[in-house]
Amino acid sequence: MKLDAAPALDAIDFEKSGGLVPVVTQHATTGELLMLGFADRAALERTLADGVMWYFSRSRGALWKKGETSGNVQRVLSLHTDCDADTILARVLPEGPTCHSGAWSCFGAPPTIAALDDVIARRAADPDAPGYTRRLLDDANVRLKKLGEEAVELALACARGEPARVANEAADLLYHVLVACRAAGVSAADVLARLEERRGAGATAAAGARRADDTESGG
Repeated sequence: MKLDAAPALDAIDFEKSGGLVPVVTQHATTGELLMLGFADRAALERTLADGVMWYFSRSRGALWKKGETSGNVQRVLSLHTDCDADTILARVLPEGPTCHSGAWSCFGAPPTIAALDDVIARRAADPDAPGYTRRLLDDANVRLKKLGEEAVELALACARGEPARVANEAADLLYHVLVACRAAGVSAADVLARLEERRGAGATAAAGARRADDTESGG
């Protein structure tokens, strides 16, 4: 269930864990698991009111705002409960590293696309890096030619109805797309953010269409 406002917090089972619930914090666009924290009702109320993540520190016995001293706040896109209403999923956009160690995530286990983009970013930052990725980044002609070739190969595999080859060619194309994007100064997170915006716009349009249908049908 999505938590849109403070009254929705009534559905959460805070008593199950002594007034606290675990909060799984996830990057809203890349899907990366950033941290696990805890929150009481007051922390979640502050989160909904401020639009940034607040947690409850078990060691200090007090509320704390993520990024209050470092500036690395987590801007909230949405909060959700699990099926038992005793755990929260926070989908956030972090403004800097999450971990106290300075790492982007406390877990260091990004999803496949984010992990691949991280590798490409490291190659882009190192002009002396060996390998195929660095060659693509250095040569626009080769990079764009390969992008076109991989797109054609995927189209042919789809036309022939070859599932295994479609998967392979799609993986090849996705890699070359990420390299081309990185060379243009665009990250995978930037692309995924556009998809997230379109998903939100699509949901809004669908809701509007449903309301229009209800009005026309007298519902």
